Amino acid sequence: MIKIHIKKKLNVVMSHNLKHYEFTFSLQCYPLSFIQRSDLEKGDKIILPPSLLEKLSTYEINWPLMFEIKCQSSSKKTNCGVMEFTSDEGCAYLPHWMIEKLLVKKGEKLFFRYSKLEKGSYVKLQPQTDDFLEISNPKAVLEIKLRNFTCLTKSDVIAIEYNEKIFWLNVLEVKPGNSISIIETDLNVDFAPPVFSAIKNSLPKTLKNNDEKIPDIPEEYEESSTNEISEKENFKGKGYSMK
Repeated sequence: MIKIHIKKKLNVVMSHNLKHYEFTFSLQCYPLSFIQRSDLEKGDKIILPPSLLEKLSTYEINWPLMFEIKCQSSSKKTNCGVMEFTSDEGCAYLPHWMIEKLLVKKGEKLFFRYSKLEKGSYVKLQPQTDDFLEISNPKAVLEIKLRNFTCLTKSDVIAIEYNEKIFWLNVLEVKPGNSISIIETDLNVDFAPPVFSAIKNSLPKTLKNNDEKIPDIPEEYEESSTNEISEKENFKGKGYSMK
């Protein structure tokens, strides 16, 4: 079981219910490297300004927080968690892989919407290279590394660091829906065949160099429906239950 706990409890004054209306806002986005927070590159948590915490404290919300992020210029979107509310006002700091996914430029405005995601029961991952399958116990590695994530969204390309090496994983499918919460849940994991064989120095080896481009999910997967993916890439082994 993946268990992620908020490090600091927040005193929330509950006076409104977000079920009846949306909580949305927009902020300029910058990479975490701008504030020397490379420790957050290995997950999906972002840093938001303090004023947002004050506004959120007047609503009845679920903790830990999750937001849908959308880039208007690219129409790309994903979901994220929040690490803390310490950024400069008007700014949000995001992991590099998330900026790449959204096709957003530094300083460009992103649109945020509070979201309440269902607990996930299933995810299908596709390693970018076959060397990920050489890990002696990928289930145990994922169980530990996914604790850095709050949620998973279909078509994301996430980074897993193990033994000082970065492995890029395509999120091909999640259940239920297209985005799931993975906090304190049993998650069945399937692996699709790798995109291509590992080639030395062909992929980024560190999350610290923000000039490196993250590999994309192959178009055949991104544009296919869930059923089409299952028909094309049937995993022959059994799924893992993260308990």
